[in-house]
Amino acid sequence: MDGLGELWRAGDAVTRGVAAMLLTMSVAAWVLIVWKGWLLGRVRRDLARAIPVFWSASDVATARAQLVAFDREATLQPLVDAGLQEARGGTLEAAAQRGSQLTRRLRDALHRVLAQLRFGQVALASIGATAPFIGLFGTVWSIYHALLGLAGGGSFGIERIAAPVGEALVMTAAGLAVAIPAVLAYNVFGQQVGACEAELEGFAHDLREMLLDAQAAAGGSPLARLDPAG
Repeated sequence: MDGLGELWRAGDAVTRGVAAMLLTMSVAAWVLIVWKGWLLGRVRRDLARAIPVFWSASDVATARAQLVAFDREATLQPLVDAGLQEARGGTLEAAAQRGSQLTRRLRDALHRVLAQLRFGQVALASIGATAPFIGLFGTVWSIYHALLGLAGGGSFGIERIAAPVGEALVMTAAGLAVAIPAVLAYNVFGQQVGACEAELEGFAHDLREMLLDAQAAAGGSPLARLDPAG
């Protein structure tokens, strides 16, 4: 902390700008880490509970209603809604076969849900990739100015250059301190999003097959088969 304080007091606008940038990136990274860790943990718990509840329901209306209590981040509900949506008449979508319609709607809904789960991943990757170079730039800039000051100060010795160079290297350490948690979090969250994606793809596939089978058995809309009230 003393090195950072001395570097801030002795630094110019560029040095202070680099330090402020690293601080901002660190705060942003940790906010994303805490938020995404909470979000993905919540989603994975909800998927583990909501999918069995959905398939244990007696009809699709009951299953959809039960999802509201278990699917708190709305990762499954958009898939169910997309599967039950009917194509508007007179459109290219309506002209396609029922299986193609379902595939397209479920795919689009899945992409929207995954985009929600992946939010912040690009920021973490960018912070992890750029923070070390920003810190290195701050170090090079600080050493350059320290050497300029020493050049006009008379006698030159190792004891005079050690202190300013050591303080400048704090910038590199700060850049690494910002980047390492961001990179680790990016990798962990990527694995968790991948696990959620596999669960959602499996659910979408099973939902599609169920709706198509129901349509074939009912000879029309799957709602007539899946909802007793229909």
